[in-house]
Amino acid sequence: MRLRQNSRPAKIFLPPLVGIFLLISGFGTASDYGTTGLIDTPTARMQSDGVFSTTAAFDGRHRQFAITYQATPWLEGTFRYTGFDNFFHWDRNYEFKARLWDEDYYSPVVAIGIRDLVGTGVFGSEYVVASKQFGQTDVSFGLGWGRLTGTGDISNPAKWISSRFDVRNAEVGEGGELSLDNFFSGSEVGFFGGIEHRFRALPLSLIAEYNPDQYDFNVASGGLRPKSPLSVGFTWDALPGVAITASYQHQEELGLAFQFSLDSSAEPPRRPPNDFISSYYLSQADLPSQINKNRWYDRLLYDVERSGLFLVKASLSDDQQQVQLVVGNGSYFLWSDAIGRLTALADLHLPASVKSIHFVVEDAGHRPVTVVVPRPSASLIRDDYSHLRSIRVLSGRTLNEPDHQTGFVTGKLNNAVSLRTRFQLFDPDDPARYQVYLDVSSEYALSAHWAVRSSFAINIDQNFDESKRQETDSVLPPVRSEVAKYLNEGDSGLTQLIIEGRDTYGHSLHYRGFAGILEEMFSGAGGELLYWPSKSRIAVGASVAYAKQRDYDRGLGHLDYDVITGHVSAYWATPFYNYDLAVHAGQYLAKDMGATLEVRRTFRNGWQVGAWATKTDVSSEDFGEGSFDKGFYFQVPLDSIFGGNTRSKFGTRMRPIQRDGGQRLESYSGNIFWDLRESRYDAFQIDERLLP
Repeated sequence: MRLRQNSRPAKIFLPPLVGIFLLISGFGTASDYGTTGLIDTPTARMQSDGVFSTTAAFDGRHRQFAITYQATPWLEGTFRYTGFDNFFHWDRNYEFKARLWDEDYYSPVVAIGIRDLVGTGVFGSEYVVASKQFGQTDVSFGLGWGRLTGTGDISNPAKWISSRFDVRNAEVGEGGELSLDNFFSGSEVGFFGGIEHRFRALPLSLIAEYNPDQYDFNVASGGLRPKSPLSVGFTWDALPGVAITASYQHQEELGLAFQFSLDSSAEPPRRPPNDFISSYYLSQADLPSQINKNRWYDRLLYDVERSGLFLVKASLSDDQQQVQLVVGNGSYFLWSDAIGRLTALADLHLPASVKSIHFVVEDAGHRPVTVVVPRPSASLIRDDYSHLRSIRVLSGRTLNEPDHQTGFVTGKLNNAVSLRTRFQLFDPDDPARYQVYLDVSSEYALSAHWAVRSSFAINIDQNFDESKRQETDSVLPPVRSEVAKYLNEGDSGLTQLIIEGRDTYGHSLHYRGFAGILEEMFSGAGGELLYWPSKSRIAVGASVAYAKQRDYDRGLGHLDYDVITGHVSAYWATPFYNYDLAVHAGQYLAKDMGATLEVRRTFRNGWQVGAWATKTDVSSEDFGEGSFDKGFYFQVPLDSIFGGNTRSKFGTRMRPIQRDGGQRLESYSGNIFWDLRESRYDAFQIDERLLP
């Protein structure tokens, strides 16, 4: 197995993943290319819906790192980053595979795929593949175009549709554009396939495949053609969610691949609430001095806060049969669980006359919905399921003159210190740049809706100083492409120092304002509006900000560049597989004009996976390598990793290449919709399919 002595990229890339992915049982085996398959060839198999996996594979020709997501039960997407061992070159490309029909007793499952859908074309190939299971053995056979043609076996059947499919362009470019004219083109096509046998009593599978790829790109750069199209190997399901594949490829070289998988659609962990003796049963001497046992609001407030929740305001109706409680959630990942806990506590403390509880949900400083719950002890409904069906979800509201209000502490500085990591993946010269640093953050509450927040990074270790891209070659203003320079010259410094306010006007208009040092590269001031009727799947918004570029040392100085950036946005919470779509149109940081399409899928457990693409009036030549801005986003809930009740999440964006076109202030441009994703109206609706 021919590997470079410099194995640092692999060491950087793998350890953080191991800690995240040792969480679930195994799934379908990934090929060296990341897609579900054998060794180098795809099969028609898919992983379970919502499975997120990473693959690191090494052989005599390549080092491949891939991220694969099962976007729907029938669609698999892969982003791949490949290094060539016979010369210094890294290639980024995408692959999609869609199932055409499923397997039944007589017919196989059939899938169609495009490899290198948006890339340089180095791995350009398309395929139709069928797989059929016979006991513990799975047999796959496919028809391939492009690299999977090999030396060719039969004439291209697509030529029967049009003569344009007879010619395939062999040139590769800067990437980032769809090579539509090449898809399923070429004078001939080739056959590929293989067999996988799984042992019943052992966590092992044996693999044999026929791969006709002639590796023309490698050969043109000094490599050798494969000795044989035949490869064999075995896969060991070493741990839940971890698979290791060893192979002998083309009868001449060894290969080794690691796959880590987890199920992003798994049900969220349901942990018991905090145990304590309710203030209802305590004497006044056992309560804090500011809590009056004779006031129901004080008793409820004390129990709510000990449950990791918040009670903000309350109002009783004139006849005292209805109460409105403005509540927040700091601990329960599912808002429905928080409402369940609040209902139990409110039922214990409310005046006996109250029959209906209106919980006004306050999330991220906004009030998106009101959940109306019949008081359990005052309800004639004794059947739990009937009681659940009686819950109503209304629009949010504002209690301008509440009967009771919590005096939250203001003028107090809250500090936190966290160990954090930063990764810049897919550097064209190296698969990963990293930094380990301490994040010292503070928050100073000015009022119930306004606060001053700061964050200071203290570097521990980083390798951005090794990047060859300290200076940018961009013809656009370098609003993002000098990121390595920022993280090298300013490895320690201010990350954020802002004043921010959030609130809701009326029932459906949510807004925020902000000013200060917004992020590592820009200071500025601006605001955002979102109009989102509580039961609508459609929302519209707008954001605008004045931004000035910060100095490289991340101090208080600034460079001589500023811009007014802003977007109008439209959102659609689709009913399909929990996917949400957003379109943002306007002016970006480099003063280019265009639009961004975002697609995200959110699961009940807090996992969020998505992708975006931005096209502006900047030409692909001026944009540079990659042609236009694109990438993917994922958010991981931390309670599933560290345990305990918490709503904390880790979210990050990853780009194949960082350029200057199509760049936004990511945390200040169209974010309220995503901030309220967990508390929108359907998070409180009962799924009738779960009821008897």
